[in-house]
Amino acid sequence: MTEQHLWRPDRRRLADTFLAALAPVTACSLALGGLTTWTGAGKAGSPARITVSHGRVLLPYGDSTDTAALFDIANVGGADDRLVDVTSTATHGPITLSGHRMLSGRAAYKTDLASAGVPAGGVLSMSARGVDVTLRAGAGWRAGDLVRFTLHFERSAPVEAIAVVVRPGDSGP
Repeated sequence: MTEQHLWRPDRRRLADTFLAALAPVTACSLALGGLTTWTGAGKAGSPARITVSHGRVLLPYGDSTDTAALFDIANVGGADDRLVDVTSTATHGPITLSGHRMLSGRAAYKTDLASAGVPAGGVLSMSARGVDVTLRAGAGWRAGDLVRFTLHFERSAPVEAIAVVVRPGDSGP
């Protein structure tokens, strides 16, 4: 008759097995806790939510018809977005996104931008010294006139906005 050898775990094997299982279980528990916290804070799967306010168009100076439109764009959602285009039927000629960079002294130069970032939970406040919308003014625009724009985003739906025509240096309404 053959003798069967029964395998019995000893303390060392049980301790090694427990330690081998402890690392992945701990990692999964930490990841699950982090995801639960992130979801509970409302950030998981929250798309960008864009609002546009404080629109203003600078009244052109002198004989020039080139000017800038400025907006405050807030993203109260949980994902970043990008402003990729601005359109308006009230302007003449192309509309571009522009950035302005300061050189030494008081000189600056303008660069065309393909897009402008609007971070999650953040605001893009356009200014004549930063990001703005460059356009050609409509004929006969006067301070106080209202101009309709449509702002197009990479991920969000287009947003209709109204900008008031203001004199340079005025903050608008």
